[in-house]
Amino acid sequence: MNTVIFACTQNAGRSQIAAAFFNLLADPAKARAISAGTQPAERLHPEVLATMKEMGVDLGDAKPQRLTPELAKSAQILVTLGGLPDAPAVANQTREDWPMEDTAGKSAAEVEKIRDMTAAIVSDFVNRHGWERPQ
Repeated sequence: MNTVIFACTQNAGRSQIAAAFFNLLADPAKARAISAGTQPAERLHPEVLATMKEMGVDLGDAKPQRLTPELAKSAQILVTLGGLPDAPAVANQTREDWPMEDTAGKSAAEVEKIRDMTAAIVSDFVNRHGWERPQ
């Protein structure tokens, strides 16, 4: 089982979106995703909740969590979204940085664009690793 962590600063937007799409697209027998942030917010951004709900994804129970060294060690791959220089370094862990705009302070229309871009990037990532759900 592979674990992927999607991480950003607040864990209130883009990393939550990425993990949600990953878990919808990936075969749960092969891989799972979690999300975390280096400075977690108290709750997800309301625009993120609304735009994901439009896609049929309910993130109402999702809670931002801190990206600790222990949590980072639990993953084979750490994907940082928009750069995260203070993310814990883990030996032998694959890391990717996806330049991605933060959802904080964005309008619903802007968050929709970020959501759609994230869905496409995550789909490609899942396919690249051969973790697609069986049809």
